Amino acid sequence: MDKPPRTFWQIWNMSFGFLGIQFGWGLQMANMSAIYEYLGARADQIPILWLAAPLTGLIVQPIIGHASDRTWGPLGRRRPYFLVGAILSSIALILMPRSSALWMAAGLLWVLDASINISMEPFRAFVADLLPEFQRTRGFAMQSLFIGLGAVIASALPYLLTNVFHVAGNTAARTIPFTVRLSFYIGAAAFLGAVLWTIFTTKEYPPDNLAEFQKQKSERAGLVSGAREILASIREMPRTMRQLAWVQICTWLALFCMWLYFPVAVARNVFGAADTNSPLYSTGVEWAGVCFGMYSLVCFGFSFVLPALARQYGRKATHSLCLICGGLGLLSVAAIHSKYLLLLSMAGVGIAWASTLSMPYSILAGSLPHGKTGVYMGIFNFFIVIPEITASLGFGWVMGHLLNNNRISAVVAGGIFFMLAAVLTQRVEDLYDLRQPSSSLPGNAVVAKS
Repeated sequence: MDKPPRTFWQIWNMSFGFLGIQFGWGLQMANMSAIYEYLGARADQIPILWLAAPLTGLIVQPIIGHASDRTWGPLGRRRPYFLVGAILSSIALILMPRSSALWMAAGLLWVLDASINISMEPFRAFVADLLPEFQRTRGFAMQSLFIGLGAVIASALPYLLTNVFHVAGNTAARTIPFTVRLSFYIGAAAFLGAVLWTIFTTKEYPPDNLAEFQKQKSERAGLVSGAREILASIREMPRTMRQLAWVQICTWLALFCMWLYFPVAVARNVFGAADTNSPLYSTGVEWAGVCFGMYSLVCFGFSFVLPALARQYGRKATHSLCLICGGLGLLSVAAIHSKYLLLLSMAGVGIAWASTLSMPYSILAGSLPHGKTGVYMGIFNFFIVIPEITASLGFGWVMGHLLNNNRISAVVAGGIFFMLAAVLTQRVEDLYDLRQPSSSLPGNAVVAKS
């Protein structure tokens, strides 16, 4: 069917749920490594404690994508998954900061990531479902905007509660601070509220032929049939998707190096905390949350200009330049001893983050076969979780044997991976840009300049 163009506010409403989803991601990325250390984890144990999360995503995303492609009911195709994921995520966010042992925190991270994935994966397909091709870059950029805004607030919440709202925290050793716990409670409410906004304000298109859709759904029902379809889709992965896979792997290795070690690196290497019992440690982790808020704020602002840059320079060139900014940002951390200069480093990361959340998906959407958007968006998530699994299984050994548990070195490694991803982006075929002459595109379409 022909999809009519959407207004700015319609695209705003369909993307608003990502604001809540980012509260889930932002809170865990800014605080989980510190929570693990509060509960007694060593630096070389942190990667393996994150392992449950990517393993869950590897399984959940393609299954949810496949299921949502074949769902239609009173809430539509994707929205039922938004709702279920939001409810489960909110429960996990409430329970997470009440963890009393490492195994409990790791288990709840597993539940939280699975629940976030249930909500998040259909949101990617949601844009492709509802927007015509020429508006998809704008749609994914709007998601980046809300991801950036949500992460700004979520990452900085403990710092704001302590320093702006003067909420008193506990000082007992190996105890998760009250401000962190309160931040997770606020995040739970924000997650559910934002997703409900999208559910109530945005309707979905029914299948072109509902009777035929129901017939195909019944013929393909069952776990075995679903697994076969997912495996067949993996084998038949479009060429553009295969090329983007290597870009994603390097990009997300860079991001995981930063997320795993930047907060504790700031606490120990910049603030000079000797251990988790030092007052400087919690102060440093809070400032790292502010830094994460900075890159998220830049992501928010830069999302407004991304579509225009992509129209001017092409999606590939735009993405490469953004990744280079992120690489320079992480590499510079090794030479910085002022907490304020860290904000400048994170500005570069924010530019890369905004592009990572939109450009690969915009390029990918134009190469996907009809009726398989959900499952392929889920499979595309493999190239996020595979590097996370690699980092979780192997980076502890790297930290212990090669980097001498130096957290700053791990952050610098992330900068190198960003640079490699920028180079690999130039190998990607952007089919929509290549097959459409510029004179035939709508005014706000994206034209690549190879």
